[in-house]
Amino acid sequence: MSIDVTARACLTCGTDKPHRPSLGGRLRRCLGCGLGWTVPDPAEPSARYDLDYFTGGGYEDYFLAAPRRFEAGRRLRWLSSVVGPSVLVEAGCAGGYFLEAAQGAGFTVTGVEVSRAAAGFAVDRLGMPVRQGYFEQVAPSLRADVVCAFHVLEHVDDPRVFLRAARGVLSPGGWLALEVPNIASAAADRLGHDWPAVAPEYHRWHFTPETLTRMLLDAGFQVVSHDTVFSRFYWKPLPRLRQARNLLVADWVACGSPRMRHPHLGDLLRVFARRADGRTPR
Repeated sequence: MSIDVTARACLTCGTDKPHRPSLGGRLRRCLGCGLGWTVPDPAEPSARYDLDYFTGGGYEDYFLAAPRRFEAGRRLRWLSSVVGPSVLVEAGCAGGYFLEAAQGAGFTVTGVEVSRAAAGFAVDRLGMPVRQGYFEQVAPSLRADVVCAFHVLEHVDDPRVFLRAARGVLSPGGWLALEVPNIASAAADRLGHDWPAVAPEYHRWHFTPETLTRMLLDAGFQVVSHDTVFSRFYWKPLPRLRQARNLLVADWVACGSPRMRHPHLGDLLRVFARRADGRTPR
């Protein structure tokens, strides 16, 4: 079920305070908690997640093995810092490269992907067990110890429904690993309209560490940790060096460090949460 993203009531804090226009009116930001959402442009087509999305929507490398396996390896190392091989579901698994890495590390994996093109690639090219459809609809038939969703929550109709579905999949004490763009990042502040993660045709929600934490608590999770990484964290060394002047210097100036991680100013927000069985979802 779709919801009205122009509604005045904030999904996170429920405030009825006026919402602040941002980035020339393309986004709205809640004055109470900072959650952001995209104001639809009637002139733009609705987001589609077919082959065109992966070949002309800024995601042209999603099926390229080298960069995707490098990225998958980094995410797997992050996940393995808190949980060992177990039963894992990835929501929005795209071409299946993270599932491939997790399976290779001993996890029993299942993917869910809305794009027929991406799900077909994962099944046909990588041999991954992927179910095509919306995670919220498939979730009641799944059970897992870990649910991963990398760059999914910003796309969904209602992130609260998604998180409650993820909680329902998890065993007691199960882990949720999320990654989303960080609207509170130094790059978002520096680049404004030109920040790549604005993506108004595709990204409906824009989170800060505080708003995502609050939404997770309301959905019945305990937030264990969060941090941020800069976009170059997921680039292989040579592309990272090529962009050093544009990104490394700017990130260094903004954050006072050349490191690719930061507590809250990086481009990408990563969160570990656990199903809190003593907490009732709202």
